[in-house]
Amino acid sequence: MKKIASFTIDHIRLLPGLYVSRKDHIGSEVVTTFDIRMTKPNGEPVMNTAEIHTIEHLAATFLRNHAQYGEKTVYFGPMGCRTGFYLLLAGDYESKDIVPLMREMFTFIRDFHDEVPGASAKDCGNYLDMNLPMANYLAEKYLRDVLADITEERLVYPQ
Repeated sequence: MKKIASFTIDHIRLLPGLYVSRKDHIGSEVVTTFDIRMTKPNGEPVMNTAEIHTIEHLAATFLRNHAQYGEKTVYFGPMGCRTGFYLLLAGDYESKDIVPLMREMFTFIRDFHDEVPGASAKDCGNYLDMNLPMANYLAEKYLRDVLADITEERLVYPQ
């Protein structure tokens, strides 16, 4: 069986960053998948499900309500390995194109101190698994350590 693209990335050399994971062509349209890597794979602790779940709710709400990217947001969700998230946008993008969007999104998450959108039994299948303070902390860490002064090394997968 052929190895899928995400399993061909050298996770030993991979740093937290913002990477184009793949580009899929659907008819004449392009969907760009971004790897929003928040922790160093196999090198630091993974995120717990509660903070991942909280970031997912906040980021998805932010993105789908964004003036420029709301209609282009196809999906935002966690990686199974719990080291980051995938963002799928309709359109042909490079990582550098969405750095301002990611700064805006992670600032929103860092500064959010209200009721988490969709965190109710009626709206979510596991609404009790939330950790807003840890989501705030992880957003601040990503802003500071990755997005504040992002370099090419954090925008292009290691070869």
